[in-house]
Formats: sequence, C-alpha cells, structure tokens
Amino acid sequence: MRRVRRHGKKDNAGSGMEWMTTYGDMVTLLLTFFILIYSMSVIDVVKFKAFITSFQGSGVLNWNTAPLNQTDPPDTRQPDNQSPRPDQTQVPPDIPADVNPLLEVFYTVQALLEETGLQEEVEVRYEDRGIALEIKDRVLFDSGKADLKQDALAILDVLAGFLDRLPYQISVEGHTDNRRIHTQEFPSNWELSAARAVRVVRYFTEVRRLDPVKFAAVGFSQYQPIVPNDTAENMAQNRRVVIMIIARDPYASEVLLSERGK
Repeated sequence: MRRVRRHGKKDNAGSGMEWMTTYGDMVTLLLTFFILIYSMSVIDVVKFKAFITSFQGSGVLNWNTAPLNQTDPPDTRQPDNQSPRPDQTQVPPDIPADVNPLLEVFYTVQALLEETGLQEEVEVRYEDRGIALEIKDRVLFDSGKADLKQDALAILDVLAGFLDRLPYQISVEGHTDNRRIHTQEFPSNWELSAARAVRVVRYFTEVRRLDPVKFAAVGFSQYQPIVPNDTAENMAQNRRVVIMIIARDPYASEVLLSERGK
C-alpha cells in the first residue's frame, strides 16, 4: 500500500505544470494571428469618410438623398503623354460608386447630354483627374479663330446651368493640331489654344455669371494630341476644348488658397 501511495504522489508531482506549455503556445499563436490580421487591415481614411457621408444622404449635387448606386464608368488613362482616347477605356480600380461623389457628376451630365440631344457635340469621360467634357473646336470656333460661334452659345448655356451647381473646380483647356499658325493675333498655337479657353471661361463668368473663382483657363497648344496628326480627320480630333471638372484646383497656390480663406 505504501508503494502504491508513493507512486501516486510521484505521478501527481511530475504532471502538475505541464499544461502551461500547451497554453503558452496557444496564446502565442493567437497573438501572432491577431497581429497579422491587424497589419492587413489598413483603413483608407478618404474612402471611410466618403462611406460615412453616403449614409448621411449628402449627394454631391443635393438632387438625391444619397449618391447614385451605379457601376463604375469607363476611365481613360493617359499613356505616352497623350490625352485620353475614346477607344482606350478601363474600369477604375478600387473606386466603388457608392463612395465616390464624382461618379454622381458623371451620370448626371451624361443624362443631361442625352436629354438635350448634345451627346454628339459633347463627349463626357471619367478620368483619373475628374470628369472631362470634350467639345470639338468646329462646334465652338471657326478655323484659326477664337470667337465663339452663335450655335456654340446654346451648348455652353446648357453646360453653364449644370456647372453653376457644382462645388468643384473647373479647368477649361484649349488644344490645337500641329499645323503652325502665325498671325498678328495669334503668333503661335500657344496663343490660339489659350485664347479659346479664355473665351469659354469669359462666357461662363461674364455672360452667364458663374463664379470666376471656380475657373481656370489653360492652353496646351499642339502638345497634348489624342491621336497622331497624320490625317485631316485626326487633326480635327486633336482640335478641341476640354472642360475638366476636378475635385481640387491644381493651379492654385498656397497664397491664393490662404487669401480665399480670409
């Protein structure tokens, strides 16, 4: 009997703390697992704020109770220092429709152009920079001129009513083909492209009374072609005015921004 009791006491003494090893291994593995999960869950602050905004019912144009719930439109990239081409389209990655307020602008202007029958004169594109409204120069100007045609005013009037309701910056950008111009009014394509952009901006701000603070006029001359200037048809495509709707002003300096805040 004594031997049995001694043997029993010896077994109990030897196995008293062995469970701690297994428990410690389990805790270590759990800690490693949670650290791994945390490192993989980086929150995009901008998308998170936009996501919260969508639940607050603050559509960017205040025409709906929430941003539009639609799929992403095509996104045109800019390869080799060329402007977007209509046949080069991609779906923007990681930009869900319900967290990107610019998508509402895209679908709204697309519907506006269809309702007014202007889809042939104005092409709308979704790009990395924002929403591009492209108008061929034949619609707005005569060859080598920067005076707005009478028929062009009706198109700009429709766009003015829409642009006036946007909270974003608007860049009006003039483009030409590579044919050289040398007149007293326009010594080069730089002056011609810039003058055309300025005429559109002045019509919006002086005639239609849109807020001039939102606008910028830019001339790109011949150096942003969308297709090679090797045929008359391609040259006509490169001669254009682009109204770019962007979320921020790329041409404003810190001084200008600070002055606006006063």
